[in-house]
Amino acid sequence: MNTPQPTAGSHVRIGALVPLSRPGWTEAGRHLLAGLELAAYEVNAAGGIGGRPLELVVRDTAADPERAEAAVDELAGLGVAALAGEYHSVVARAAATRAEALGLPFLCSSAVLDALTEQPADRVARLAPAQSHGWRIYADFLLDAGHRRIAVAAQPSVYWASGTRVLRDHLAPRGGTVVELDAPSLSPAAVCDELAGSGATALLLLAGHPEPALPAVRAVRRDRRLAEVLIGAPAGQPEFAEWAALPGGDGAAIPFLRYLPERLGPLGARVGKALRERLAAAPSFVAYEGYDAVTVLADVLRSHGADRTRTAAVWPTVAVEGTRGQIRFSRTPDSSVWQWAWAPVQVVDRDPAEPGRFRVLHTG
Repeated sequence: MNTPQPTAGSHVRIGALVPLSRPGWTEAGRHLLAGLELAAYEVNAAGGIGGRPLELVVRDTAADPERAEAAVDELAGLGVAALAGEYHSVVARAAATRAEALGLPFLCSSAVLDALTEQPADRVARLAPAQSHGWRIYADFLLDAGHRRIAVAAQPSVYWASGTRVLRDHLAPRGGTVVELDAPSLSPAAVCDELAGSGATALLLLAGHPEPALPAVRAVRRDRRLAEVLIGAPAGQPEFAEWAALPGGDGAAIPFLRYLPERLGPLGARVGKALRERLAAAPSFVAYEGYDAVTVLADVLRSHGADRTRTAAVWPTVAVEGTRGQIRFSRTPDSSVWQWAWAPVQVVDRDPAEPGRFRVLHTG
């Protein structure tokens, strides 16, 4: 496929893939877009890319792989120099596969599925840790907290199935077991019944936000048989403000993975303040991922130009100070793409006494 390259004197365009409508996690999409836009604004305030303005061309993926593939085709036809973004792993996999086939550089900001492409990809890089890395850290947290029998309520998905496999493989040699509940066929009340009879001391919700995750939380919280059962959500659903607003503190004390350091450096603190102003809320780690994605791509474009054919050689030379540390890319055993190994990983939850505040429970 012959696609146009940016021309002298024109804007330098970056395509942005973001879930902005249902069934996508729209709050994640809003935070991701805020980070992408803030970084683009700052790039232009500093003179753009060799004096040419940087333009984001945003497309809503709506958590739909086919829609993402079509967006990649469209953006390639518009002559974007690279792609950035995407939150949902299955959607990012479709976008990455298509971008690689077209020779279009794609820096995935947030999706974690290990096999982001079926074959090793030269044009695709990723900021978020691979699922196997982050979820092993989460499994270590469960073990350290004394949980050996873990129930999972998972929706059918390559992503959730991969996460369950990571947990089982990591827990088993350490004396842990995973019990799978048939969540798709069970009502929230039936999930409680199955959980009560399972002997599990923790329930992990591997399910979409807000449905069906929130109804399951409410049901478990109100079942006296399950008062001592830990609810967990490693994929990060409780990061978003909707969980802080749940009645009775239902959204608190649900540990999840977050990709932030315990303390941000000067750049991260400055960006966090600017993101808070844009969002009128505390920025999630997803917003920092968006900012870092455009910052890295701007550095690549300044240093190497917008010629897509050069990208395969560029990724291993990147050394950019991001909001959460210095970003470099390498090949890792767990990933088929160029990978930042690794962004900082925390297990956190919302404080029951103050649901707007996060508690760091474990770091990896």
